[in-house]
Order: sequence, then C-alpha cells, then structure tokens
Amino acid sequence: MTVFADLLSTLFERRYRTPWAGKPDDRPIADMIADLMGAAGEVSGIAVAKQILDRYAAMDEDEKRAFFRHLAEEMNVSAAAVRDALDAYEQGQTKASYRAFIAAAEPPRQELIRRLNQVPGATHSLVQMRADLLRLGREDDALQALDLDFRHLFASWFNRGFLVLRPINWESPAHILEKIIAYEAVHAIDSWDDLRRRLQPADRRCFAFFHPAMPDEPLIFVEVALTRGVAGSIQKLLAEDREVLDGAAANTAVFYSISNCQAGLAGISFGNLLIKQVAADLAVEMPNLATFVTLSPIPGLARWLEEEGLAADPSAPDTLRQLTARYLLKAKRSDGMPRDPVARFHLGNGATIHQVHAGADTSAKGRAQSAGAMVNYLYDLAKVPQNHERFATTGEIAASGEIRQLAAAGEKTHA
Repeated sequence: MTVFADLLSTLFERRYRTPWAGKPDDRPIADMIADLMGAAGEVSGIAVAKQILDRYAAMDEDEKRAFFRHLAEEMNVSAAAVRDALDAYEQGQTKASYRAFIAAAEPPRQELIRRLNQVPGATHSLVQMRADLLRLGREDDALQALDLDFRHLFASWFNRGFLVLRPINWESPAHILEKIIAYEAVHAIDSWDDLRRRLQPADRRCFAFFHPAMPDEPLIFVEVALTRGVAGSIQKLLAEDREVLDGAAANTAVFYSISNCQAGLAGISFGNLLIKQVAADLAVEMPNLATFVTLSPIPGLARWLEEEGLAADPSAPDTLRQLTARYLLKAKRSDGMPRDPVARFHLGNGATIHQVHAGADTSAKGRAQSAGAMVNYLYDLAKVPQNHERFATTGEIAASGEIRQLAAAGEKTHA
C-alpha cells in the first residue's frame, strides 16, 4: 500500500502542474492547509500533505510556533455550531443528528492530522511534530489544548493491537542497535562493547515495542537480566568481569532499565504493557523463572530528603534504607499519589514495593538523585490485577512486610 501511494503521488505531480507539483510551494502555510482540507481526491491530498510536511520540516522554532498557533486558533471547534448541533440532537436523537453533533464537536485540525498521515512515512513525522508542540507549548493553554487532539489520535493509532513486540539482540540490524544506545535513558550505554554485554550473553534479554508505521523506530524497550536471586546493585549487574549465568540456572528476571524512545509519544502508555508482556512471555519460555522484579532508580529521593531536613549518609546503609522505604510509602503529591514518578508508574502497573538497597547505584547520577539507593518492584503475575485495582481506586500501595517495617522504623527514628 505504501509503494502504491508513493507511485500515485509521483504520477500526480508529473501529470498536473499545480503550485505544489515539482517545485517548492512558497504560498502561506495556511493556504496549503486549506487546499489539503478541500482536496477531494486521495492522490491530490497526498501531494499537498507531503508539501506541508516538507515545509514544516524546514521551519525554525518561531515558524513552528506560528504553525501551531494557526491550528490552535483557526482550526478549533465552533462553540456556536456545537450548541446548535446539540440542540438538534436533543430534539431528535437520530443517526443524522448524532452525525452532525460529532462533526461539530470534532475540531477540523484532527482531520488535518489524519490527512497529513496519508503520506507514506508521515506517522513518524507527526510524532516528531508533537514533540515540538510539547516543547513549544508548555506555557500556552491554546497549544496545550491542541496537543489533546494529537494525543487523542495517537492513543488510537498506537494502541496495543497495533504494537509488535520484538527481541533485540546482538544480531539485530545495526541501525536498531544504534538507536538502543541513543535512547537508553536510565543507565547510559558507553560503547558498543557495553551494548554487547547487555545483549549477547545467555543471561541477558532486551525487548522493544515497534509500530508497523514506524518499523525502524523502537517506541520503548526494556533490558532484562536473568539472575539467581533478587539483584540489589546495578554496578554488579552490569560489571564487565561478572560471571555469565546459564539461562537454565536463573530463577529471577530483573527488569533493570526501561526507556521511552519517542518524545512525541509522551503520555501514551507503553511501559505497563511491555513489562507485563515480557514477563508473561519469559514465564512461558523459561518455567524456571519464579520471580519477576525491577531494579529501579528513585529519582526524587535526594530532593525529598533535603526538603525534609533528613540526613542520608550513604555510609549508614540501614538508615538510608529506612528513609527510602519511608519516602516510597509516605511521600505524596497534593493529589494523594506517590511523589516518586517511578513508584507511580510501577505501582500503577500493579507491582509491589519489594526491597530497597543502599549502595546500589554508585554512579554520579545515582548518588545525586537517591544517595545511591535503588528499589525492587515485584511483579507477581497472580497479584498484579488486584494490586492495580486497589491502587487505582483507593491509592493503596502494595508493599512487602520488610518495606513497611523499614518505613515505620524510619518514622520513629527520624521524626
């Protein structure tokens, strides 16, 4: 279908000498958008959409902001049309009145985004466009409203039914491996040798979600270590001289890094699907695996300790573990949710706070964000649904007895 669309677009540009065929279109972008919205034929629409995407790709920041401003202000819903359509629907709830209401309630810019997506390869361009919008629209209510339209469409385009889970290994194409290095957001991959150590040994796995419209762009990936027992140190887990474990001897899968790859898909949740899917697949592939845990950073711990006036001496591991458990269980945002973003993510997935470790991340980043502490979140596949439900409905945090005891000691000793 992509090849066919490309061919049609090329033939159209050769056959018709329109303003957009064969040469750059220097008309105002608003005129090009109007042409696209008025295009009746698929081929003419593809040609105009491609010109708009090409023009956008060459814009500077101010021009992109003006482009988004046009979509936000000139392609918004008409409140009067919505009111009239709703009045008509209330007077007679028919297929026609409902269709008219839906048409009035949907801003024209949503249809514009759909039409731009007709161009082969446009999905990735639109994801990058949203990344620009998120960056440029942080303090602008109108642009943030525009983002809701991108997010609404992307939530449909990137739902689980379209995602493809693929293993990443040392034999994967070089351009994919390069992106794994570039997108790693938790524990930087310093070299190709470092990447090899994470992908090639028998006790290492990596999996990523892809989308058919972006086959060469991972959306999110997770790195997994197969171990005996629960890992409590990222340095030991990634050590160059570590002893490689035979996969059949492992009893634990440790998810030690999960990285979102596309800034333009922020807020479109993949991580919860990925971890659960990988855990379920590994459980089938390797029945010897009895435990599925993360080894996760605690990015908000150091700041919270400073705000609370609490000392976090890395040389006093018991004290640090107590304070860490207290933070994970007790530190909340104004909405009652856990303050720590990684905790919100895993608890929202149905995981349990299992263990905390001092001296687990001795890198500069680890010391700065959590005084070197890390946490294991346990994914007990039998309990994940009920944990998720309780957290979502009442905010109840699933935690081991050890964590609760440490938190209580931390409150008593460091009140």
